Amino acid sequence: MPVRRSLGTHRRFASLQLRAVAGHEVPVAVGLRARLLGLALLDRAEAGSGLLIPRCAAVHTFGMRFSLDLYFLGADGEILTVRHAVPPRRFVSDRRAATVLELPA
Repeated sequence: MPVRRSLGTHRRFASLQLRAVAGHEVPVAVGLRARLLGLALLDRAEAGSGLLIPRCAAVHTFGMRFSLDLYFLGADGEILTVRHAVPPRRFVSDRRAATVLELPA
């Protein structure tokens, strides 16, 4: 069940709900701005625990200042693919995915 964020990392995520996924409690990117920007342009400390992007099967790391661990999740939340330490300026996808979990590497 989603919960409201009480302590934030970056103000960009202050209004987003949190969800526990794969052992991490992360904000859920539901709006256009949160989905488009993701963790881009943030320092690693500002990125916090990461970001969950629903209805997503592909992400880019353009504008990233650190590497990401990407978890591509199926419709039931099962982990389909994990890509560790994806560096900036990459495009990564899994056509089967329904959601992507972005975590600082």
